[in-house]
Amino acid sequence: MDLEGEGHTVKEQCGVIGIYSLKNEPVAERIVKGLSALQHRGQESWGLATPNEPIIKGLGLIGIGAASNARKILRLESNRGIGHTRYSTRGRTNLENAHPLDIHGEFAIAQNGTIANTEDLEPLVKSEFPIIDSNSDTKLAGYRLLQHYRREHDWTRAFTRLAKEISGSYSFVIVTQEGEVLAARDESGFRPLCLGWDEETRTNLVASESCALTALHAELVRDVQPGELVRFNQDGVTVTEFAESPHHHCAFEYTYFAHPSSKIEDHYVYEARRQLGRVLARKYPFKADVVIPVPDSARPAALGYSEESGIPLEEGLMKDRYRRKGSLRSFIEPTDESREEIVREIITIRPVVDGKNVIVVDDSIVRGTSSKNIVRALRDAGAKKVYMVVTFPPIRHPCYMGIDFPTRGELLATKVDGDTMSIPELNRMVANEIGVDGLGYNDIEGLSKGIGLNQNEMCFACVTGEYLGLKKNPVLRTREEMKA
Repeated sequence: MDLEGEGHTVKEQCGVIGIYSLKNEPVAERIVKGLSALQHRGQESWGLATPNEPIIKGLGLIGIGAASNARKILRLESNRGIGHTRYSTRGRTNLENAHPLDIHGEFAIAQNGTIANTEDLEPLVKSEFPIIDSNSDTKLAGYRLLQHYRREHDWTRAFTRLAKEISGSYSFVIVTQEGEVLAARDESGFRPLCLGWDEETRTNLVASESCALTALHAELVRDVQPGELVRFNQDGVTVTEFAESPHHHCAFEYTYFAHPSSKIEDHYVYEARRQLGRVLARKYPFKADVVIPVPDSARPAALGYSEESGIPLEEGLMKDRYRRKGSLRSFIEPTDESREEIVREIITIRPVVDGKNVIVVDDSIVRGTSSKNIVRALRDAGAKKVYMVVTFPPIRHPCYMGIDFPTRGELLATKVDGDTMSIPELNRMVANEIGVDGLGYNDIEGLSKGIGLNQNEMCFACVTGEYLGLKKNPVLRTREEMKA
């Protein structure tokens, strides 16, 4: 995503989509519909680009923004294009940082991920393009790709050269002025990317998640493999390999970011979350009257916990959909203030919790802000005892592959622990910090078992501090540096 100078704010997740109609039908409306299905991946800004036409961007949610830009969007007649919905890992929320980004008038690019070594790219790019804005990791990567393409005259070789120079995560979509749509996934496969096909409209698609394909009535063909470059043109689809590496899929996709209906690496997200709940029920058999999820991503895990434990599942917490922030996702809001505002719009259902011992199921504890507020609200509603189980292990280290916990000082597990405590010890310390009667973190083994992927196929850098998927160690920066 985008950064602001020597460091600044890091958050992330984004959604990308690329569409190519072989029947030469306009694709702009379908891009908008696909982005709407990826809204959970980013709610700060959105944009779409087609060849030889103005890039259209907006702030906020795609549904509202597309409605206000309907005339512009309907005038886009191209049969190919890309789109993006942004949750910034780095950089301010403004139209300049919204994707897609124009690269010297030769192609537009959008990214899901974070390039961790922009300080290496900047002098290489500025030797040829000294006046470009270097506050965007995506723009730097895009211009460096342009340099390689001009020398190689071959997209696969250009990506091979770029992959050797950059450290981090990326799922790129590109639309060229010649009319090709390209998609590339980094060789570790940190971020998801999948291919789709709509037989009725003869349309090739690529998207961050299969839920976007479903929304467009397209069939999931397969995941884009790590290190693959996919090209759509009038001849169909061409796939080449530009890099190779051990896989490091982000485990956080399965517990929080991805839509529950999506299928990633042949595993349905909903079933993974449900199985994680079962794992936690066996690991932490708390005695309680009711199991309740923290809305929305923890619902399948809460169901799994209830099924395994035999404790009834109830909706004891609900988002107020009629207030401005109630339907948004707290983790991907750009500031602590906006995150807390969302949590305040979560309403307790008193009859569900009053006088009862409650097990709360959540996907993660990052800063602890949401957890403290939820526990306080449950006690105010009459809960006798409150337990919490968490599908993701303790987050003790920042992520440089595209997730919003950049500094160790922000992470609750690090604040109360450092690196020394076992999970049972940490459970006791964090329970005291957030005010619950008992806490149960998952561990890496339990997370892998629930998801169904081998541990060596996933990235756990935020848990272990081992950045195995990066080519160089990241530069550690403070939140103030990242945000300025």
